[in-house]
Amino acid sequence: MTDNELPTPEELDIPFTESPTPPAPPPLDVDPVMIRAERVKAEIGQVIVGQEDMLDLLLVALFTGGHVLLEGVPGIAKTLTAKLLARTLHTEFSRIQFTPDLMPADVVGTPVFNMKASDFNFKAGPIFSNIVLIDEINRAPAKTQASLFEVMEERQVTVDGTTYPMSEPFFVVATQNPIEQEGTYKLPEAQLDRFLFKVILSYPSLEEEQSILRRFRNDFSGVLRETVKPVLSPADIADCQRIIEQVYIREELLDYIAAIVHSTRSNADLFLGASPRASLSLMKASKAVAAMSGRSFVTPDDIRYVSFPVLNHRVILTPEREMEGYTTKEVLDDIVKKIEVPR
Repeated sequence: MTDNELPTPEELDIPFTESPTPPAPPPLDVDPVMIRAERVKAEIGQVIVGQEDMLDLLLVALFTGGHVLLEGVPGIAKTLTAKLLARTLHTEFSRIQFTPDLMPADVVGTPVFNMKASDFNFKAGPIFSNIVLIDEINRAPAKTQASLFEVMEERQVTVDGTTYPMSEPFFVVATQNPIEQEGTYKLPEAQLDRFLFKVILSYPSLEEEQSILRRFRNDFSGVLRETVKPVLSPADIADCQRIIEQVYIREELLDYIAAIVHSTRSNADLFLGASPRASLSLMKASKAVAAMSGRSFVTPDDIRYVSFPVLNHRVILTPEREMEGYTTKEVLDDIVKKIEVPR
């Protein structure tokens, strides 16, 4: 052995030992998340019939700091559900009706000249709230939609070189009608990517519609909505976010998420695949689903449950597949089915 060579373990008489197994995740109590989610759903359930998946996904987004785009035909309680969710929280709420003549300053605010002080004071717009409902988001032109880019991603607004931070929690719920296209402006991919979920809503079942009629047959003025009371505080939401961050997800499931998202970029049926932001969104959302289900660890089913609402607005079908009548759901379901599920 030369002076530059290192001795082998055998030469040093060091016994061989196997690599230690990774330590088990520390115990985590996720009951506060599950209990608080059930409280919110119980309050909203006094008014809303069905739409369980929408409620679950709204809470997942709230507990992970994401935003939600609700897409569906008029009259299926998109706006009502968002307003009722805000009623269950001890937070501020604002609603912005997007229209073709809405300006960015109408959303984020504008400097106003103060004649007494001979200076400009910033007058905050309706986006400065905790829960913000943006109704018919695709009815405003591109420059107004662009005013949401910074605030949805960075939780701040910059006007005339001054940055104004948002208070926590900050949660945007936007709605849009996929059928009526006259007077609407398609959301650009960069705007869609800011939403954690795009939830596509359908009509209620026959049984659910019968329950709706029975529930509201003596409530023409909407008194039933006043029964929904606040059950969560900002501190409760922050505590849920802290717990969800600590939910255990094993390495194989992280690879599983990466494989799903990566497959969208090399699929012949898709013109545009999902970005790394989609991977992070899948991880965060699956952790929240696990905690809301009473588990301190993520399973493959959690990832599969949130895969479509996380990915459906982040991919674009090729023109050929669109002409052939394929849907984004069919392509994404096929991708997820082909990825081997970790055991």
